[in-house]
Amino acid sequence: MVQHGCDVRFVPKADINGGFGPALSGDSFLRYLSMSSIWKPQRVRAHTMKIVMMAAGGVGGYYGARLAAAGEDVHFIARGAHLAALRSNGLKLISANGDLRLRSVRATDDPATIGTANVVIFAVKQYDTEAAAKLIAPLIGHETAVISIQNGIDPQEKLKTIIGREHVMGGTTYITGAKVISPGVNTHTGSIARLIFGEYDGTISMRGERFLGACKKAGIDAVLSTNIVKEMWAKFALLSAFSGVSSMLRKTAGSIMSDPDSRKLLRNAIAETVAVAKAKEIELGDDYVAKHGDFYGSIPPDTKSSMLMDLENGRRLELNWLSGAVAQFGEELGVPTPTHHAIYGALRLAAEGRPV
Repeated sequence: MVQHGCDVRFVPKADINGGFGPALSGDSFLRYLSMSSIWKPQRVRAHTMKIVMMAAGGVGGYYGARLAAAGEDVHFIARGAHLAALRSNGLKLISANGDLRLRSVRATDDPATIGTANVVIFAVKQYDTEAAAKLIAPLIGHETAVISIQNGIDPQEKLKTIIGREHVMGGTTYITGAKVISPGVNTHTGSIARLIFGEYDGTISMRGERFLGACKKAGIDAVLSTNIVKEMWAKFALLSAFSGVSSMLRKTAGSIMSDPDSRKLLRNAIAETVAVAKAKEIELGDDYVAKHGDFYGSIPPDTKSSMLMDLENGRRLELNWLSGAVAQFGEELGVPTPTHHAIYGALRLAAEGRPV
């Protein structure tokens, strides 16, 4: 077991374009200092952490590449063509924050061969939670932290039941246009890439501080939060709205924000999620929509939500965990959510994806 450090492993997706990576959203900009375009693997240092990326899709690939380039011992769990490319050619990241070319990466389709991890970044699609949780069980040791940065506001009961609630940390990420464009090649549109994580009880743990240090060393805009549930709802308010509206309209961020009616539709969806959060005693602030309602006008105009990309490619949608969840919470709490109800109704017949 590696002590006092990080051993990063990447977990790739079932298919190279969809599957496991969370969607975009965010409200913070940070341009990174340029990083070397070529990274050569080094011997694992005694003070690194063993970090496993579950999975090596757009989001896992981005953060894992940054951590690996900074000297952490990174491992990707992958399968199919993506796994083959990672093993034979390494990982290429194309990003406004600096391109990377990792000539050699650790990649496997069998987590049991990795050993005990310090940190597992859990970034699979919500409908894959149970299967993926069982897959990473061999990685769990006494102090292992599994940081879920999945889409939605699911309480992670399945994940906690399978691997133990003491191992699960909350998390969320603001990242635009992160995706796999071909086996072994990831892209990231724009400069937004922020990672927020924390213990559910609000404490500042040693494992959280150690991972924060690894992220900072890698140039990642990372925050160790003492109120991760609020952070997750703040992200969810933006994500649920943009995922739903962009998918229902089949339009990019720029198209939505350029039209007054579609922009109003988006802001209404955000306001509904904020109202649901308030009813659940999560205060995002009465000025949340005023402050963040036009966020999607500040990102690359061709940005698509991950749910829209899934819709376009005939894959399953996370609809039940996004607009579907907002609508359900609204019914349970007596909070009107007409926009999210309409989104859910409009997309429900496409939620299971096209038959293969």
